[in-house]
Order: sequence, then structure tokens, then C-alpha cells
Amino acid sequence: MTKERKLTGWHVLFGFVAAFGVIITVNLVMAYNAVSSFPGLEVKNGYIASQSFDKRRLAQEALGWRAYVEVRDGLMQVTLTDRNGKSVQVGKLQALVGRPTSDRDDFTPELSYNGRAYVGPVRLAQGKWIVHLTAVSLEGAPFAQRLDVHVNS
Repeated sequence: MTKERKLTGWHVLFGFVAAFGVIITVNLVMAYNAVSSFPGLEVKNGYIASQSFDKRRLAQEALGWRAYVEVRDGLMQVTLTDRNGKSVQVGKLQALVGRPTSDRDDFTPELSYNGRAYVGPVRLAQGKWIVHLTAVSLEGAPFAQRLDVHVNS
């Protein structure tokens, strides 16, 4: 005749510790592998940066540009201004418009400079959109910024 075993609090505690120990160990191994396999990055002043990223960031900061986006009545207006708030014309400009969580609705509108801003027709459904703006100054300096847009109707 076999003796029936009872499930005690110690058995439950051991089960929880073992299960969470496995989960934590797997997470630590995955995090270590992710960080160690990502090439050329380091943390500087709280930012993850690479040498090429630092050069682009410094070139962009030297421009002193600010970017703004507005969507109204089927038109997107992208305004770039310098340190003094004056409109900037660029050598090349591209805006990738899409949803934050999916690339299904991504598109690149045709934008033209009207003397104050870059304007082009867009059809955006209600909700949150993002604009990944990339530009090159007339002197060849790069500029990139992500802008959020919320469409109410």
C-alpha cells in the first residue's frame, strides 16, 4: 500500500521560486544576448549613441532648426525654421507618414515649398499619425525628426 503525499506550503513555495527563477534566468540571458549582439552602440549622457549617430546629431544641432507639422482640410504643412524663427528652404525633404503601430498605412506625400513651408495633399483618417521627417540642408547637413499628428475627423 502506498502512502498518500500531502501538498504542503513548502511544496507550493518551492514551485513558485523554481518557476520564477526559470523566467528571470531566461529574461537575463535574452537581455544579455540582445545587448551584446547589437554592434557599435554605447551610452553617452543617457543616450544610446554610435560614432556616426554623434556626427549626425552634432550636425543637426548646429543647424538649429525646428520642425512643425499641421494637417488641415486635406493638406499637410511642414514648417522648418532656423534659430531666429525664419522659414528654411532645404536641399532635399522627405516625409514618411504612418501610424505609430503599423506600417500598413505608410506613405510619402509630395511636398512642395511655397516660400514659407512645405505643403502637399494628404488623406488621413481619424487618430494618431507620425511623420518621420528627413531633410538635407542646402550645405549638405542632415536633419531628421519624428513629429506626432492627431487627426480629429
